[in-house]
Amino acid sequence: MSTRKDTGAAEPVIESRDQLLIPMQKGEKPREQWRIGTEHEKFVFRTADRRAPSYDEKGGIRDILMALQKYGWEPVVEGGNVIAMSGGDGTVSLEPAGQLELSGAPLVSLHETCAETGRHLTQVKEVGGELGVGFLGLGMWPDKARADLPVMPKGRYKIMMEHMPKVGTMGLDMMLRTCTIQVNLDYSSEADMAKKFRVGLALQPLATALFANSPFTEGKPNGFLSYRSHIWSDTDPARTGMLPFVFEDGFGYERWVDYMLDVPMYFVFRDGKYINAAGQSFRDFLKGELPALPGEKPTMADWTDHMSTAFPEVRLKSFLEMRGADGGPWSRICALPAFWVGLLYDQTALDAAWDMVKDWSMEEREALRNAVPKLALDAPVPGGGVLADLAPEVLKIARAGLAARGQLNSVGDNETGFLAPLDEIAKRRKVPAQDLLDRYHGEWNGSVAPIYKYSL
Repeated sequence: MSTRKDTGAAEPVIESRDQLLIPMQKGEKPREQWRIGTEHEKFVFRTADRRAPSYDEKGGIRDILMALQKYGWEPVVEGGNVIAMSGGDGTVSLEPAGQLELSGAPLVSLHETCAETGRHLTQVKEVGGELGVGFLGLGMWPDKARADLPVMPKGRYKIMMEHMPKVGTMGLDMMLRTCTIQVNLDYSSEADMAKKFRVGLALQPLATALFANSPFTEGKPNGFLSYRSHIWSDTDPARTGMLPFVFEDGFGYERWVDYMLDVPMYFVFRDGKYINAAGQSFRDFLKGELPALPGEKPTMADWTDHMSTAFPEVRLKSFLEMRGADGGPWSRICALPAFWVGLLYDQTALDAAWDMVKDWSMEEREALRNAVPKLALDAPVPGGGVLADLAPEVLKIARAGLAARGQLNSVGDNETGFLAPLDEIAKRRKVPAQDLLDRYHGEWNGSVAPIYKYSL
């Protein structure tokens, strides 16, 4: 989730609806300026007893953050607490229960992205070795109940945790017990954004399937392959889902603004503190009638904050976020951006991907999304067959897109090699969660404890 950095600078007040379009309009970039921003989360555990460490304890989350200073990271403070570290590789921040996230820098190539990931994982492992903690790359805690987990001292999390149980049954699980990999990508125009958004939404279930890696809840199989994805089905219907309107004629920035104005607010940030505005309307805020701040109108920073509080499968800000994948190890952290860059950053690949999905109905897209958490690659696809049949075709398009980009490393390799983990999954027609279940029922003798040996 986003980390707010209070610059202290005065933000322009929003006086007209046209200003709400500015972030998306400013996001337009010519192809040569397109970048790749990768985000990935991991669970933190005490190596001695596999307990999730608290923020304040010795060797806990705060100490992990502060230990990163030796690599040039600088603290970001909120309410007297260090809540993130900022540096050349982006931001290291905290999810609600102490999951550690790298929100990477915008980079030109996947070679740079994977090198950035490697630097980060090397740094946190070294720090972890000194402090007695390890890191786990999964989509969901395999053995922790909500009550086992700490809560980080970030103001927005307190507000969200109070609101979540009012609008769904699994919002607290989303906040406390899940991890994801995401990639942020650019667009050149409103039309380019719309096409990428549609392809991203339609094929997000395939990404969810290929990366499915959360088959356990509180030490037992939960009946799903991506329980993390299932959790989103009852988190908050006002801010999640497959967004049917994106596929309607005329979709663009205006329609996205309408959607965001319909999403209930969580908070307003003032003077370094979060003010609870949960369930209130940004439309009222525009009129100076927000109950949490009567008489005040929003600033552009308020709008930016609000845009970060919708959680659909694909999200638009000044870039597009692909949000469908479970957390995983280094190789899959590199593979997710490879998948989406290959499909969306080459025009021929984008056109081919759209041709595959353009005739799917909204009902078919919804059915596929709903089937994937349990079935992964065995989920039926529109027109017949299952996702396992579709995966090699989509990966072929992505590979061609990456090859066409011609981004070479120092030894002359292009970016297609980063798809190798997904090629293997597609070839075997077996997702990571199924491998974990095989071990659970076999060599692990019905225990999830050995999973910690497979930490990042």
